[in-house]
Amino acid sequence: MSDTRRRVKVYTLNEDRQWDDRGTGHVSSTFVERLKGISLLVRAESDGSLLLESKISPNTAYQKQQDTLIVWSEAENYDLALSFQEKAGCDEIWEKICQVQGKDPALEITQDPIDESEEERFEEMPETSHLVELPPCELARLEEIADLVTSVLSSPIRREKLALALMSEGYMKKLLQLFQVCEDLDNREGLHHLYEIVRGVLFLNKAALFEVMFSDDCIMDVVGCLEFDPSLVQPKKHREFLTKTAKFKEVIPITDSELRQKIHQTYRVQYIQDIILPTPSVFEENFLSTLTSFIFFNKVEIVSMLQEDEKFLTEVFAQLTDEATEDGKRRELVNFFKEFCAFSQTLQPQNRDAFFKTLANLGILPALEIVMGMDDLQVRAAATDIFSYLVEFSPSMVREFVMQEPQQTDDDVLLINVVIKQMICDSDPELGGAVQLMGLLRTLIDPENMLAPTNKTEKTEFLSFFYKYCMQVLTVPLLASTVDEKNCKDTAVGTKNLKFGLIRPMDRFPPTAQLLALILELLTFCVEHHTYHIKTYIMNKDLLRRVLVLMNSKHTFLALCALRFMRRIIGQKDEYYNRYIVKGNLFEPVINTLLDNGTRYNLLNSAIIELFEFIKVEDIKSLIAHIIDNYYKALESIEYVQTFKGLKGRYEQEKDRQTLRLNSRYRRDARTLDEDEEMWFNEDEDDDGEAIEKSRPEEEFPESYGKYMEAKKVKESDNKESFPKRTPTGSFKFTFSYSAGAANGTNGANCKPATSPTSAASPNGSPAKSAAPPATPVTAMVGLVDYPDDEDEEDEDEEQSPRKRPRLGS
Repeated sequence: MSDTRRRVKVYTLNEDRQWDDRGTGHVSSTFVERLKGISLLVRAESDGSLLLESKISPNTAYQKQQDTLIVWSEAENYDLALSFQEKAGCDEIWEKICQVQGKDPALEITQDPIDESEEERFEEMPETSHLVELPPCELARLEEIADLVTSVLSSPIRREKLALALMSEGYMKKLLQLFQVCEDLDNREGLHHLYEIVRGVLFLNKAALFEVMFSDDCIMDVVGCLEFDPSLVQPKKHREFLTKTAKFKEVIPITDSELRQKIHQTYRVQYIQDIILPTPSVFEENFLSTLTSFIFFNKVEIVSMLQEDEKFLTEVFAQLTDEATEDGKRRELVNFFKEFCAFSQTLQPQNRDAFFKTLANLGILPALEIVMGMDDLQVRAAATDIFSYLVEFSPSMVREFVMQEPQQTDDDVLLINVVIKQMICDSDPELGGAVQLMGLLRTLIDPENMLAPTNKTEKTEFLSFFYKYCMQVLTVPLLASTVDEKNCKDTAVGTKNLKFGLIRPMDRFPPTAQLLALILELLTFCVEHHTYHIKTYIMNKDLLRRVLVLMNSKHTFLALCALRFMRRIIGQKDEYYNRYIVKGNLFEPVINTLLDNGTRYNLLNSAIIELFEFIKVEDIKSLIAHIIDNYYKALESIEYVQTFKGLKGRYEQEKDRQTLRLNSRYRRDARTLDEDEEMWFNEDEDDDGEAIEKSRPEEEFPESYGKYMEAKKVKESDNKESFPKRTPTGSFKFTFSYSAGAANGTNGANCKPATSPTSAASPNGSPAKSAAPPATPVTAMVGLVDYPDDEDEEDEDEEQSPRKRPRLGS
């Protein structure tokens, strides 16, 4: 069995002046050849790896704190600490360090760095004793004691000597007894001197002194001394606050007296640091580093002791979830857990993991589900804080819990739906709670933290769950605020989804513009990160049309949120989205807003212009054609930017390219055309995309093909009749002049003559707003042969070619 005396935790001080736990192991002191000296070695108890290898340097200042801590600095801004399980082990290593440096083990610090000028001053001062000579502890000598304490603060060595003197013969306790005498006599001058003395002693930054001053017998006298600040006309009443106003509430009786004492001590010391002591200056900020460490290690010890007491925590959870528990009691229980989780933030990562796993095993999430649905605002706020700690620690743990809920409960009491309800029903005008909850929801639905290799299906399963059970709850306020009976599919959404009181009635409590903006922000995040699920939801609910109703809002920030949502959709460059926008004519509210904004040069104007500029730069052909065909007359007068003229230019270029393709396709003689058609039907299916290209010279084909074509011509001349020719597929071919109908891909059997213009059809089958101009007949052009299934082949070719735009209806 390992020697527990040598069992230690290794800590390093980070940039935020917080101690980071580097691991637990066993320490030894031995000669290391590579370092050429006696060194401290710590090997991990788990795998024996080396956690620390530090040479005991003769010039390094080591400090012993609280009987079980050794702290030192190895380099600038790199502090180390060893926290021993037992005092005996700490004393053993401390003696070894002092032996190497030739120091007295009775000291709590081996040496302090001092500059040359200070050394010269000490050489001039006769050192009559190892300790500073303290005046007798009497009322008449308080001023002298105060001057002595104040004078040593600038010298590290004299601070150390004064600390040793104060700890000898119970000097600090005698001083605090004088405080009671001065207060009984109302001796203000003596009380002011005691304030200076106690404040100076705290700035000595010695853990051994803190142990005495913060003991149960002395701490209230220390607080009393700090009430009599000479700069104040009247003393503060800190003791009255700590004893009467601040009440220690035991939600469950704590039987461990050591734990009770540690909780009381930590609260009071934290109060001294945060409330009583003035904010330290730049030159004093390191004076209280040991006080910060004292509080830190106290909190770690409290959390560890509570976590190990399974009976205590089990009883807390039982009362928290018990329906018979009174509201006041439940409020105290929730506040206890909030404080408990706050303390856990001082733990190191591995210890924090164990802490939250303990809470999860005890049922913290089902308990939160109950308390977050209560009417008490304080309980809900505290429960939200606890939930935020859990989500920040492990989103996957929360997701795993909520995905198991549908098997056990109804949709209306799912944890995420309860969270959404709290967000929607936040009574704070500033929506502070709603903003916090929206951030937690975004963390839960963020695919970036669903990529754990141990559970590759988490993303798919959770997003399917969220869109099935929760998305309709999240969008209730949005859909209820944008009901358009003429155009929208679900006009009763404002009341239809309000089941079981999950969401407050929208007619009595209309959602605020700030709430709608929050919901839109979350939906915009979904568009960017949930490609498939959000696309399906938008199409099924016609969501973009509903959102664009908010473009008419008097709140510009809300109109901008709606515009940002559409911009994210267009930014996906997804043709499904593009066809949805074109079919629904969804640019109309955006363009109306642009025109209504007039000549005002503001953020709304710039955002709309940027939307169209993006479409132009990315050359999104289907949207460009739709905008120019339907809205260019309204937009052509806008000349302070070149965006819309640029869109028109893109449109004309694409039109010219399509015309050139069509002309090159049909400018052939009849014999070549027939040959090409026969070749097209005899080629392999893989080559059908190339069969409609320009005719090739006969010499490019194999000789066998030429012989086959000669035999074919002889056979055709023998059987030539004045009827339509039957193709190898069994259909008939018709010859006719090239017309606009042919250009639009209409069936040959239904085509008009070249002189009769044909109206183009929109992609969704609706008639175009304005007919496309008829194509001019080409005099030297021969007839086109069209087949019944040729239209399908053309459509397929257009889908495969990124340079062709779909034929739009206007």
